[in-house]
Amino acid sequence: MKDFDGKVALVTGTTGIGLATARRLAAGGGAIIACGIDRAANAALKVELEGSGAGVLVIDADVSVPDQVRDAVAAGVERFGGLDIIVNSAAVHPYGTATSTDFETWNRAMSVNVGSIYLTAHFGIPEMIRRGGGAIVNVASVQGHACQQNVAAYATTKGAIHTLTRSLALDYARQGIRVNSVSPGSVRTPILEKAARGENGTDADVEAAYKRFGEAHPIGRIGEPEEVAELIAFLCSAKAGFCTGADYRIDGGLTAGIGVK
Repeated sequence: MKDFDGKVALVTGTTGIGLATARRLAAGGGAIIACGIDRAANAALKVELEGSGAGVLVIDADVSVPDQVRDAVAAGVERFGGLDIIVNSAAVHPYGTATSTDFETWNRAMSVNVGSIYLTAHFGIPEMIRRGGGAIVNVASVQGHACQQNVAAYATTKGAIHTLTRSLALDYARQGIRVNSVSPGSVRTPILEKAARGENGTDADVEAAYKRFGEAHPIGRIGEPEEVAELIAFLCSAKAGFCTGADYRIDGGLTAGIGVK
């Protein structure tokens, strides 16, 4: 279904949910501007999408750096003629409490997870307005609603994404720009794999860890990136024309209960 014919989408993060989203939007006929710091993932995505016939521009960029985001948006607009969609998926996931997290780690989480969304909006929204509007989807987390222990920086950034999403939605609704967020539970991504391998990074039975994580979700399993990408695609599409300023949980029922059995 070519639901994104003629649309140009900027996707940050080229692994996990970002990768699945770039694939889904490209399959729908969209031209993709993909950027992230994982050069190997960037190169693989470029080869894959070019091989499928999709229009694609892949840029090695740290999306927490203003000049790099500005240049990525400008390069994409020059290549494809405009910008209609932004999906902010790039993230880091440090562990630690307020006392065990150092300033550098705290600031890095803020600049990547939240600052990049500000930057793509700052440089991208003017281009979207020139096209008559568009859609932005920010990847938050259930940890912005209810968090674990030992994730102070990460959970704080995800809560901030919910607030920034609402702010952007209100500020640009009259310009035809819709802004929403999605809050996944445990999803099979490199970040979850890192968690599965444990703090020492040596746990070999990742699938057993995924099974354990999945058992915490009422649906009984972890999610797949493609499932989140489908929700993101819906929110980016004309079918979601009356959806803005909201967060959509995709967590297998994780946050539906109160944890008492």
